Amino acid sequence: MAAAGALRFLKSWLALLRWDKPSGRLILLIPAGWSLWLLPSSPPDPGLVGLIGLGGLAVSGAGCVANDLWDRRIDPLVERTRQRPLASGAIGVAAALGLLLLCLVLALLVVLALPVASRGLCLLLAFAALPPILIYPSAKRWFALPQLVLSLCWGFAVLIPWAAARADLVGGWPLALAWLATLLWCFGFDTAYAMADRPDDRALGIRSSALTLGAAAPATIGLCYLCAALALALAASLAGVSAWFWPAWALAAAGMGREAWQLRSPHLSRAAYGRHFSHQVWLGALLLLALVLGRWP
Repeated sequence: MAAAGALRFLKSWLALLRWDKPSGRLILLIPAGWSLWLLPSSPPDPGLVGLIGLGGLAVSGAGCVANDLWDRRIDPLVERTRQRPLASGAIGVAAALGLLLLCLVLALLVVLALPVASRGLCLLLAFAALPPILIYPSAKRWFALPQLVLSLCWGFAVLIPWAAARADLVGGWPLALAWLATLLWCFGFDTAYAMADRPDDRALGIRSSALTLGAAAPATIGLCYLCAALALALAASLAGVSAWFWPAWALAAAGMGREAWQLRSPHLSRAAYGRHFSHQVWLGALLLLALVLGRWP
C-alpha cells in the first residue's frame, strides 16, 4: 500500500511538471538546438548543450506549474485539463508553489554555471524572460491572442543559448531569423493545440487565438509554418550550411504543410489536435537534424 501511494504521489508531481508527457518538454529544447547549430562556432560544446537542456527543462517546468496555479479553478471545467494534479486536488497550492520555486532556483543555478564571459548577459535575459513566462497563463483572460505571449516566451529559447555560447547577441540575420521562425512555429502549433478546447473556452469566456481567428485558424497556422520553415532555411543559408541540410529541411517543411492542411477538416476529434502537437515535435526535431547534417562538410 505504501509503495502504491508513493507511486501515485510521484505520478502527480511528474504530471504537474508535464514530465509524464515528454513531447511538451522536448519541443521547447528544439529552438535552443536551432540556435546552437546556427552558431558560427557550430557544432556547440557538449557541456554547454547539457546546461542549456537542463535549464530548458527547469524553465519549462516552472511555466507548467505557474500555468496550473493560475488555472486551478478553470481546469476542472475543461475536459482536457480536469485531471491535472492541482485541478483534481492531488497536489495542494503550497506544494505547487514550492515546486515552482525549486524550478526557478534550478534555472538560476544553470545560468550561474555558464561561462563567466556570458553569465551576466544570460542572467539579464533570464530575468527578462521571467515576467512573460509567469504572466502568460493569465493572458487568456485579457488578450485575444494569448498564444502570441507564449511565442514571445519561446523566443528566449533562441536568445539565451546564443548568448551563452558567444557572450553577445551579435548574430545578424541568422539569429534574427531563427528567433522569428521560433515565434511563428510556436504561435502555429499552440493555436492548433487550442483548437481542441474551443467549446470549453467559449463557454467559460476564455480567449485564445483559435477562437479569435475562427475559421481562418487553419490557414493562419499553415502560413505560420510556411514562414517559419522559410525563415529557418534563410538563416541556415546565411550561416553557411552544407547541401546536407536541404533534404531533411524539405521533408520537414512538407510535413508541416500537410499537418496544417489536415486541420481544415470540420470533423476532427479533440485527440487529433494533441496528435498534431506531437507531430510538430518530430517535425521540429527534423529541422534540427537538418541543421546538424548541414554542419557536415
